[in-house]
Amino acid sequence: MLQRIGGLLNITVWLLSPLLLGGCLMTSPTELATEADPPPPPVNNAPTISGNPPRMARVGVSYAFSPRASDPDGDAIVFSVRRRPGWASFDPATGALSGVPFLGSEGTYPDIQIEVSDGSMSSSLAAFSITVEPATTANMPPEIDGVPAASVLVDEGYSFTPTATDPDGDVLTFSIANRPSWLAFDTGTGRLSGTPRITDAGVHGGISITVSDGLLTASMPAFSITVIATNSAPTISGTPSTSITVGRDYSFIPDASDADGDTLTFSVENLPAWAAFDSMTGTLSGIPDPGEEGDYNGILVSVSDGTDSASLPAFSIMVNPAVLGSATLDWTPPTLNEDGTSLTDLDGYVIYYGLAPGAYTERIDLDNEGLTTYTIDGLMPNTYYFVITAVNSARVQSVFSNMASKTIP
Repeated sequence: MLQRIGGLLNITVWLLSPLLLGGCLMTSPTELATEADPPPPPVNNAPTISGNPPRMARVGVSYAFSPRASDPDGDAIVFSVRRRPGWASFDPATGALSGVPFLGSEGTYPDIQIEVSDGSMSSSLAAFSITVEPATTANMPPEIDGVPAASVLVDEGYSFTPTATDPDGDVLTFSIANRPSWLAFDTGTGRLSGTPRITDAGVHGGISITVSDGLLTASMPAFSITVIATNSAPTISGTPSTSITVGRDYSFIPDASDADGDTLTFSVENLPAWAAFDSMTGTLSGIPDPGEEGDYNGILVSVSDGTDSASLPAFSIMVNPAVLGSATLDWTPPTLNEDGTSLTDLDGYVIYYGLAPGAYTERIDLDNEGLTTYTIDGLMPNTYYFVITAVNSARVQSVFSNMASKTIP
């Protein structure tokens, strides 16, 4: 019977004697199972492998074998090999055994065994041997391989050397078809190398490298090299003078060039107020005046091709005070008028001078007819040209005297 006590359910089981009902033996309730048994653990099945590897190989001829393998549980599998021949390679992902026997590898390679594993269990092919036979011909063809770069920048080096072998060990020589003119070729190694210039920009196609053992040849697939044009920065050089004296001419023209032949323009930073600058030639020039003495720093002259630029090192120009000079003129006083009559009313002189013959921009009036010499002071460094006239009491001047000149250093 069932009885609820304190909120818990107690079960009282009445024990019954075995009863025979309908010819069947009934067991008591205490003999009934109350819990299900746990499921058995999963069973791992070993992978399977099969295949019939070739037992014969020949020098210079490719050998290849790939086994068939699978795993009943769908587990990932990997392969391994024992006693792999030295001329062969092995792929642990596929179990492939492959290679080309070379001259000198003739003979039998026994007990080779390929195995597959799922990480827990493994299976193996039956051990097998491979017998490498000599080449069937007196000469085997060479082999050539390699992946040349497909492009190069202007002014950068390019180099490619193919990999070439000969099963017979013969001496190899190389040749090339459609070699670009900017590349050199080595017939002993097959090396292709060189540096393209801006005129070489473009695609150079149909290049083919061939190797020969003297009887047979092998060639790489034809390939192309694209030379990519880049801009070369201009260059600039020159040594500007770093000092000048007030009143003297200053001039500096830099040397500039561009490897690409681009049009160049010039610029300047911190140009002195007394100087001018030509952006077409880079010429810096001028004449400092009194009052402009001093040090002009950080002058920077640059050149540009429109894309890239280059600059001279920044420099300074020291403007020094002028060392003023003087010129002393002397003359013989006139005694006659232009008509040949006696000069009786000489009243003085006028001195004219300037920086070019006939261009007399300066004038000094001397109201003393007794003078025969005069010194002009405070002349800036330059070359000066002088003339003098006589003046009568009516302030009429004579014609110019002969011209004299003096250079103030």
